[in-house]
This record gives sequence, structure tokens and C-alpha cells, in this order.
Amino acid sequence: MIHKRLRPFNTRDTYPEQKLDNDLSQGVVARGATVFLRGQISQDLETRESLHVGDAGLQARKAMENIDMLLREAGSEMAHVCRVVIYLTDIRYREAVYREVGRWLKGVFPCSTGLVVSALARPEWLVEIEVTAVIPD
Repeated sequence: MIHKRLRPFNTRDTYPEQKLDNDLSQGVVARGATVFLRGQISQDLETRESLHVGDAGLQARKAMENIDMLLREAGSEMAHVCRVVIYLTDIRYREAVYREVGRWLKGVFPCSTGLVVSALARPEWLVEIEVTAVIPD
């Protein structure tokens, strides 16, 4: 691996009651130029239209599509994601959102933090996902 993943684990082993299958790490030592992406939501980046109102899982999918596109534009890719921060407006959205994020980051083992917040910038947004990645040397 290009980046050193500290104590990688899978959530199915660490949190079996949650029925998730996400590859995460306690830390990442990354090599290369850092890419900081602002929190992504379910929005068409060209038209600014909010998509998938009322569906947290589909909102997470669109946010991850945006992240994938932006990382590629920066010269990086999902394999070089080091940190993920997920903001939810309701804890009940956690499983659907984390399943979707886990599909995009299978085998990557980023550090991850999840927060439940009272609201995001617009009332129709249920989830926001922020990542830090690198462009390898």
C-alpha cells in the first residue's frame, strides 16, 4: 500500500450488532499532496439542484459520486482517501448511509468519524460527507 494504515479493522468484527461491513483504520500515514474536499451532499454540482429529498441512502450515494468525481479532478481517487467525516441529521439514517459509504471505500481503510447534528445548511439535506485524501508521490 502507498499509505500506512494503522490498525485496520472491519466494522462487522468490531461492532457485530450493527450489521455493517466497512473497512476502517485507527489512523493513516499518507504520502503525497493533501486534497481537502468540502462536505458533499446530494447535490448536482453543475445545476446546484438538491437530489433524493427524503432518502438518506440515496443522498449518501450522490455525495459519494461527487467525492469520486472531485478526487479524480484533483488527480486522486477513492483508494487514496485517508479520512471521512459523516454528518447525519438523524441517527436512524446511520445504517443506510454507512452501507453506501462502505461500498465506495471497500478495501481502503480510512479513518472515520460520524456525528449526529441538529441540522445541515439546508433542511432537505440529511447527510453530509467530508473526506481528506492525497495525490500520491
